[in-house]
This record gives sequence, structure tokens and C-alpha cells, in this order.
Amino acid sequence: MHLDAGYDSDTTRTLLNERGLRGRIAHKGEKAPIQASQRWHVERTHAWQNSFHRLARCYERRATVVNAFFDLADTIITVRSLIRRAWTTHRWDERPNRRP
Repeated sequence: MHLDAGYDSDTTRTLLNERGLRGRIAHKGEKAPIQASQRWHVERTHAWQNSFHRLARCYERRATVVNAFFDLADTIITVRSLIRRAWTTHRWDERPNRRP
């Protein structure tokens, strides 16, 4: 496993050894063994979900309701992305002259 400096601890090394995994962990102040060229998709999606403050302060006890909020946020994120992409790739007669 290649891990960045955030995982540089004895606890992480112990867990890797217990599971029979070999890990290359960057030491603090050094670059990670493998550099990602772009921001990871998961981190980007979490950043988008964090803009929905209702999810950050969710006091709901039922998991189905919490999952519904996440599904709604993911749907809004996807629709926004599709609208943004369609705006630049498709033309139609009734299209407004500028972006709202």
C-alpha cells in the first residue's frame, strides 16, 4: 500500500503488519510515494457534499432518513453537473443569451 504522510504512525504500521500488508508510508515533510495527478474523486465529492450544511448538522436518528439526505444531495450535484456540461456542449433555439 502507498500512503501519504497523514498515515505516518506506529498504529498504522502495526495494522498493516497484522493484516499481512506491506506499506510504503511517506514520512512527514516528504512527498507521498505515488503522486496523484488530480484530486481524488472521493475527496472532490465529499467537498461538494460538505456544501450541503444540512448533512453536516444532521441530528436524525434513522439511517434511512440520513441516507435519503445524502441521495438528495448527490442528485442535486449530478443534475448541476449535467446542466453545466449541457450548457457548453448543446445549442437550442430558446437558449438564454447568458448564464444565470
